[in-house]
Amino acid sequence: MAETASRPSAGASVEAAIVAALGARAVVLVGMMGAGKSTVGRRLAARLQLPFRDADNEIEAAHAGMTIPEIFATHGEPYFRDGEARVIARLLNDGASVLATGGGAFMREETRQRIHERAVSIWLNADADVILRRVKRRADRPLLQTADPAATIDRLIAERHPAYQLADITIASRDVPHEKIVDECVAALHQRLCNGDAAPTHPQDFL
Repeated sequence: MAETASRPSAGASVEAAIVAALGARAVVLVGMMGAGKSTVGRRLAARLQLPFRDADNEIEAAHAGMTIPEIFATHGEPYFRDGEARVIARLLNDGASVLATGGGAFMREETRQRIHERAVSIWLNADADVILRRVKRRADRPLLQTADPAATIDRLIAERHPAYQLADITIASRDVPHEKIVDECVAALHQRLCNGDAAPTHPQDFL
């Protein structure tokens, strides 16, 4: 994709260089529930001075304020996934932003391709024990309403990691201050976009 902003001068900040190199593209955070996509995304957006969007919030707004669990319960997961794909496609057309996606969004091939074409993707990779610890006190995870949430998380990790590995950048999400994760995201974005490392890094891109 052609860049839509000129490269800043040598004295400009790292963040300004990233934004200039992004042009109209978004930074899209992918990964499992509990990986910190929304929390890190808000802070990353603030650092880059870009709008922050949460796909789940946008989906709820499009359904007159119904929560994600209510949409799942009323309409089923396939309906939700179709709406999720449409919402993400719309958000990616809105110009540069930081976008947090739901855990299953990146599993859909058309959504992965759209993100690949219109964004830079960051996988926040969290271990199963970290995810379980973060989400076990919350009741708003429809896929974890099972007798054995730990086993469900293990299954979802096994199913989803091959897709998540196709993201442009991988950052380990662990129990450190959020700003440290944001710092690592900024450094990785700068390396990829501004230091000549913008070529595809996954062999699957060429299949």
